Amino acid sequence: MTVFGRLVVGLVVLLVFTSSLAQSSLSIATGGTGGVYYPTGGAYAELINNYLEGYSAVAEVTGASVENVGLISRGDSDIALALADTVYQAYAGIGRFGEGGEFPQLANLRALGSAYPNAMHIVALADSGISSLGDLAGKRVSVGAPGSGTEVSAKTLLEANGLTYDDIDEQFLNFNETADALRDGQIDAGFLSVGPPTSSLLSLAETRDMILISLTEEEVDNALAAEPTFAPYTIKGGLYKGQDAETTTIGTPNVIVVAAEMDEALAYDFLSALYEHIDDVIAVHPSANDTTPEFSLASTPIPLHPGALRYYQEMGYEVPEKLMAE
Repeated sequence: MTVFGRLVVGLVVLLVFTSSLAQSSLSIATGGTGGVYYPTGGAYAELINNYLEGYSAVAEVTGASVENVGLISRGDSDIALALADTVYQAYAGIGRFGEGGEFPQLANLRALGSAYPNAMHIVALADSGISSLGDLAGKRVSVGAPGSGTEVSAKTLLEANGLTYDDIDEQFLNFNETADALRDGQIDAGFLSVGPPTSSLLSLAETRDMILISLTEEEVDNALAAEPTFAPYTIKGGLYKGQDAETTTIGTPNVIVVAAEMDEALAYDFLSALYEHIDDVIAVHPSANDTTPEFSLASTPIPLHPGALRYYQEMGYEVPEKLMAE
């Protein structure tokens, strides 16, 4: 072969190799570093790196749920975690999405399943004088990062119980910022929708006497009537320093979201790796104890990706009709 011929062959090989790299690199959209999305997304990236031949992945810090569903729909990320209420609104084009909303409808969203339930933590310092949801009126309250599922859920919970942003001094802070602002006296209370225990509150509890606010039965019922993806949830006592009693609140499933355009084999293989090696994810955060096919099929609010549907059916699970894509 001539020198020119070898150069051409080398160039072709290089182009094929470069193209292969571009196609195999996956982005996992998570949230802030103080929550559970980021370490969970990191664990998912390791599953892909270790068990999915031809693919590599990295977890990305984001503004969480609302931003994440947009990243998936536009093709800027490949896998994301997002709260079920945000996912359902985006898919259906209701609430903040679609006509009259802040964001367009994202009808190309599909699910691989659900990872674990988030618990709504309503936190204040013990000497704040706040002991109920109604006590937040007139107070400086973090409702979550802008573009986060926490903010969507906090706003829904407040409005379902007769409070709006007009009644509070709302601050839009992520988990770490909320804990730091509470510690420094810059806010009076904060909402964190996250799988317990979360590192930001574990750290806060080590330096300040904090309390978790319980919801009344009526407040829970009002929230469930306003948002069907909510469910009653109890934060166990002993998870945070000084919090020995149980806390009554609401929970929201966290959905593993992809685009309808994802390769079917990739979706199937990711789920195979996830469930076969779930102990790897549990070692990163105990919330993954809830990552089971049974929880996924009972909690996921939008249709499954075809690769996910094939996986669950081949594993012998009965898939609810609502999870079948049209």
